[in-house]
Amino acid sequence: MARDDRFYAFIIAHSPRSTSIIRRICVERRGLRLLALLIITLVGCSIYGFYGITQQGIHLRIEVENQRLRAENEKQRRELNDLNNRVEAVEGTSRKLAEKSGVVNEQPALPGTGGPALPLDAESLAALEGKMKLLERNMKAYESVLRERGYTPSIWPVVGKLESGFGGRRNPFGGSSYEFHSGQDIDAQPGDPVVAGASGNVTFVGWQNGYGQLVVIDHGGGLTTRYGHLSHIDVAQAQTVARGQFIGRVGSTGRSTGPHLHYEIRINDEPVDPLQYLLTSSVK
Repeated sequence: MARDDRFYAFIIAHSPRSTSIIRRICVERRGLRLLALLIITLVGCSIYGFYGITQQGIHLRIEVENQRLRAENEKQRRELNDLNNRVEAVEGTSRKLAEKSGVVNEQPALPGTGGPALPLDAESLAALEGKMKLLERNMKAYESVLRERGYTPSIWPVVGKLESGFGGRRNPFGGSSYEFHSGQDIDAQPGDPVVAGASGNVTFVGWQNGYGQLVVIDHGGGLTTRYGHLSHIDVAQAQTVARGQFIGRVGSTGRSTGPHLHYEIRINDEPVDPLQYLLTSSVK
């Protein structure tokens, strides 16, 4: 028999109990080559696909990390802007309080500076925070001097019980809505005497929406106090009053559910929580 190189021959012998069977299987070499090429192609495509998926995963992780870094940078930028705004506000208030109290600022005046703004590093940010803490300490010192001289609220304006405080609260006239309360309500009896929490000049006397009968006293340095819902007023506009001086009587005028005093403290016309002053004040 002539040899045919186009085929591979495989002989399989099967031997049952009684007979022996020999089978010959011929496979064309070309078919084997095509099969091997197909297997190699499939393995290569699988490896390439796995590599592509791996690279996509790496790119995805890099993109997520970039988004996280961008978010952190944006958060740091906002915090830096807020800190700068706080420094500017405290510097202005501290300067006014220093002028009012007469305390000499031992910090030398800085020469004129300027130039383009550059991003702050961690060391510069820490220096800015240190400056902020120093300004806050100075401001507390100025406030202490003003408190001793009677220019900051240091006594309760009326003897009573603390009720609705500063901040968000439910609408006292009913319903499910919420509102911002800019002062501290002090529950008292109708006609109870109201006194000035600190020395100053009366800048407003009369009716104002929401407050009813209102007295506003300017204590200097951007600090003012407001006394609302009065039934009677005993001072005049532009009058100078001393700490503890009688200025009116408790009432329920304006937007009020009952007799009480609405006591409000503002710094640079921005309302602040009066409770921090009342807790350190004495009852007259």
